[in-house]
Amino acid sequence: MGCCNIRCGLIAGAVFGVAVAILGGILIPVGNSIIQGTVEKEAVIEQGTTAYDNWVSTGAFVYRQLWLFDLKNPIEVLQYGARPVVVEKGPYTYKIRYLPKENITFNPNHTVSFLLPNGAIFEPSMSVGTEDDNVTSLNLAVAGAYSMVPQVFHHVLETLINKNKASLFQRRTVKELLWGYSDPILNATVGLFAPYNGTYDGYYNVYSGKDDISKVSTIDRWRGERSLHFWDDPYCDMINGTDASSFAPFIDKKKPLYFFSSDICRSVSASFEQSMDLKGIEVYRYTLLQSTLASPTVNPDNRCFCRNFKSTKNCTMAGVLDISSCQDGRPIYISLPHFLYGSPSLREDVLGLNPSEVHHNTFLDVEPTTGFTLRFAKRIQVNMMYGPSKVITVLKKVKDYTIFPLVWLNETAALDDETADMFKEELISHIQMLGILQKALLGTGLAIFVLCLISYCVIRRSNNQVKVA
Repeated sequence: MGCCNIRCGLIAGAVFGVAVAILGGILIPVGNSIIQGTVEKEAVIEQGTTAYDNWVSTGAFVYRQLWLFDLKNPIEVLQYGARPVVVEKGPYTYKIRYLPKENITFNPNHTVSFLLPNGAIFEPSMSVGTEDDNVTSLNLAVAGAYSMVPQVFHHVLETLINKNKASLFQRRTVKELLWGYSDPILNATVGLFAPYNGTYDGYYNVYSGKDDISKVSTIDRWRGERSLHFWDDPYCDMINGTDASSFAPFIDKKKPLYFFSSDICRSVSASFEQSMDLKGIEVYRYTLLQSTLASPTVNPDNRCFCRNFKSTKNCTMAGVLDISSCQDGRPIYISLPHFLYGSPSLREDVLGLNPSEVHHNTFLDVEPTTGFTLRFAKRIQVNMMYGPSKVITVLKKVKDYTIFPLVWLNETAALDDETADMFKEELISHIQMLGILQKALLGTGLAIFVLCLISYCVIRRSNNQVKVA
């Protein structure tokens, strides 16, 4: 009778173990469903959600570090046609993106419109010097007019240059080069980022994700248009993805992330590189591929981005993007800093550049569950092109088209400790606790079941042996 009770107890224990294991198994899809529902609800861009609070005004400070290229041999270049030798000078650091979005309007089609105000505040404590530091750089007016004025009128440009005693290069303060100065040749304010303070990027029109969370933050329109008008090609003029501040939740690292950058007038993609730890939070690091700025001979998709056959050596040059079509014709070329991934000729024409993937590549660190970008570094170099001339005196010694580096920027932000702790407490800890509970129930149930089953078999075998004896 006692053995029967033991066997019955073991059978009951095994059944209980199976039930516990099943409960743990059931919790996996149920728990995942709860997590998915919560994340999707909080990722929608509408008042009261976590996404909205972070979207209206970025919680982390965004800084733009700038390194200007100081020309060391201007006389040799002008008089003997020597190759320019440059040394980067910086960083000069500014706080940007400190102003909240403006004119926020929710539309009936589950989109939201807004303006992104531009502003820059100099941060002396994070800079190597003051905005009054001097830099020898390219004369923006001369280089710009060289490309914008038809060659048949270059004799007029030569007269203006001589009249104003200008040259191909000039010495200006950091503040003047970046934010503008009055130029006598063009009779206008000229600067790399002029005008900036008090201006806006947009209008943007993005999906709120209310009806379809997979579309959240995806750009529907920019400046009222669903495509660009810079490249005269449907593919290159596409506006793809978000603005890179966030993506749809539940990131699949096998798929690239697409985003649009008004700074470079095009959409690009980033691919998964590795998982990383950011203040105790797992993030996926995405980086730009070499193919992004590859020559059309390597990446045929880039053919419609090639605008100037002369300066790009019949579109065989890699590493630079001619954005003159969205810069009112000014010969502006965008690249990665120090011509990273660019053709060797770029660094042969201008000496003193040393590209590094660690310091010069762009990356995004995205939390995969929410799709929020928790850290990023946007690194871009601004260049201008000039070339030879038989008419303009200051260009007569120039032997070939030269893409001259002016400045490179590192725009960065990362969540602070307080935000990281809140993020972990409100989301990550709940997910981890649910996962632990699931595994504990599943493991405990299976252990009870196996232990009871083994014990039952041992007792039954012992009883059979006793009966035989």
